[in-house]
Amino acid sequence: MTAAPAVLLVSDHVHGSVHVRAVPDGTETGRLTGRHVSEHAGFLALPGGRVACVDDRRGELLVLDPFADELLEAAVPVAVPAEHLACDPSGRWIAVTTGLGRNTEPWSDLLTVADLRTGEAARVRTRVGEPGVTVLGGGEPLVALRHREPGELAVHRFADLLGARPGCPPVTPHALLPLPDDGHGDAQAPFSRHVFSATGEGVHRARREGDVLVPEPPIPWEAPARGWYLRLDTRRRALWSTLRGGPTDPRRWPDWTNQAWRHDLETGRTRVTELGPGLVFRLALARHHTAFTRIHPDGDELILLDAHDTDRRVPLPAMDGAPRRGGTPWEGVQRRAVAASPGADWIAVTRGGHGEVHVIDARTGHEAARWRLDTPLDHGGHAVLRTRSDSADGDPVGR
Repeated sequence: MTAAPAVLLVSDHVHGSVHVRAVPDGTETGRLTGRHVSEHAGFLALPGGRVACVDDRRGELLVLDPFADELLEAAVPVAVPAEHLACDPSGRWIAVTTGLGRNTEPWSDLLTVADLRTGEAARVRTRVGEPGVTVLGGGEPLVALRHREPGELAVHRFADLLGARPGCPPVTPHALLPLPDDGHGDAQAPFSRHVFSATGEGVHRARREGDVLVPEPPIPWEAPARGWYLRLDTRRRALWSTLRGGPTDPRRWPDWTNQAWRHDLETGRTRVTELGPGLVFRLALARHHTAFTRIHPDGDELILLDAHDTDRRVPLPAMDGAPRRGGTPWEGVQRRAVAASPGADWIAVTRGGHGEVHVIDARTGHEAARWRLDTPLDHGGHAVLRTRSDSADGDPVGR
């Protein structure tokens, strides 16, 4: 059977471009210039192989179709700096929260909601912070904002937000659900009408019933660490995270511990797999594998876990300007982005500062291609890999 065509979108958010290339041969099929995509809000998979992202400089939500003759399908004005991005399971109703940007403290309380079918949008004021967001279906859409300090899930009716008066009026939640103060990481399972929030205690979950959320017992991490990132696996109906433990001082990041955490939503079973020390953050889901990148002064690698969580490790060439011992892994350093599609076996890994993308065949662990872009991909850039019908839009939260 012929594999479905795959495309990779790579954002150089520092230098302001989005590259679109066919996988694995690297043929350029599209490009945007003068677009600084929010790395934190990331890319949101939409039906039909499309993606959404936020241009943080122009203050626009972009809808991109890498399989169409015209890459840019729509642009909708939104409040920035974009913190998180999510849509309802149909891909029509979308929400963008604002947060930190390049500031030392959160300062914006603006939330933008939009109807991608009509182009109608509205901005309202909620609560200053760094809120996560999910947009729930299973009836009239609801917006669930995950706040911190104090922690809570604030539930709003989407229609109320979209119908708000001009001038960014403050809005009051329709319902509230308490959470711990340290929430970070959000996911939604449309098939069971659940929303999930990662906290130090574990993964808090709630189920939609009518226009409210009903809490259920949290899912424990089952390890002396916690996840800061939460992702739905549309292939196996599971939640994934990376558990980080070890020293709290970020200058001791080479000693951080990392474990892959997978919770099967149908059986309730949790599996934890050791990844090794250093910096591991976002993950990517391919057809039969889950991919992680690990940065460490002793050598970087791509880690591929198969269906049985057996790992294959692929060495990656070092980056000039990589995080060093005694410094933090966040500020003024190069990093990597990793991308995959549940409809393909390709894994793409960026090499920050070098403008390179490694294309790995997950079935063999061999590098199929290495592209050199004409922008450096400082800070690692950000990337998303799609096929037209890969079911990635079954995860309606930006990554």
